[in-house]
Amino acid sequence: MATKIESVTFRPGKWPVVRILDQRKIPQSIEYLECAEPGQVMHAIRTLAVRGAPAIGVAAAYGIAQAMALSAARPAGDFNRILAEIADAFAATRPTAVNLFWAIARMRACGAATEGQPVAERVQSLQTEALRIHEDDRLCCQAIGQHGAALLPQRGGILTHCNTGALATGGEGTALGVIRAARALGKDLHVWVDETRPLLQGARLTAWECLQDGIPATLICDNMAAHVMKLGRVQAAIVGADRIAANGDSANKIGTYSVAIACARHGIPFYVAAPTSTVDLNCAKGDDIPIEERAAEEVTTPQGVALAPEGMPVFNPAFDVAPADLIAGIITEVGVARPPFTADLQRFVESARLRLA
Repeated sequence: MATKIESVTFRPGKWPVVRILDQRKIPQSIEYLECAEPGQVMHAIRTLAVRGAPAIGVAAAYGIAQAMALSAARPAGDFNRILAEIADAFAATRPTAVNLFWAIARMRACGAATEGQPVAERVQSLQTEALRIHEDDRLCCQAIGQHGAALLPQRGGILTHCNTGALATGGEGTALGVIRAARALGKDLHVWVDETRPLLQGARLTAWECLQDGIPATLICDNMAAHVMKLGRVQAAIVGADRIAANGDSANKIGTYSVAIACARHGIPFYVAAPTSTVDLNCAKGDDIPIEERAAEEVTTPQGVALAPEGMPVFNPAFDVAPADLIAGIITEVGVARPPFTADLQRFVESARLRLA
């Protein structure tokens, strides 16, 4: 990358700080939140100051480690109760991104594994585990890029939706990371950036990352994607995911389903890039994925500008689900899962578990 972008960083210690690049401010300004207590980290997750499924998981891990360091002076008997309460509180911040719950489960397991040790040692173990979660995601992004780069054409247009780069992860990104890796191999690619309404993560964040890295890119409105495909300017589409069901159905930022349908109509391969931590084998199909609904103001008053009549009812789901039968491949750090997906996803998740054991 031309510019090192880190969405979340952590300064461990007795009074740890979680530092978050405030994505609500980009591209107008680059501002950081210095979160001195876990409630501030939770607020940053809820309000999308930090967003992207992998980055949310990293932020939550850091927030839990921070909470336990700040509570170290409490009686030792309170440790397990406080850990359970803070983990539950982080789990309630956002419902769809399964990486959040995966990271929380790792922090809970770390706490359980240190049962009986001095509090200071338990705190240190949790901070180390949070840093490991971040490093694991960085390595996952790197491997996803390597596996996915071979799927993209030697030259042509690649359409992406929402933001799946360094801002959304602990590394160089999932879908955008694949594009970065392909360009590093010398592939001549042009990125078509869906603006991603209503919060414009494509226009604000993906466009910004492409400019930072010198990646050739063109911004389009979401409702232009099918037309650009019809013109022959898109040779592949690649997106991220917030939760992937066992059958391969993939939930991603609202508007992704439309992209998948348009790709099918025009014979364009549609790929999903995500770490195995995004795969939820307990979720059989896409209909079982909880879809977050967000405030009406995101639609009626984007960026603080009133665009709709006051009192107008709004339906604002944050995600939709691309069915498995529209997906050409799911790119993970283990490899590329192929239709019908179920066997590959189960095998990939198990492989990842063994690697982390």
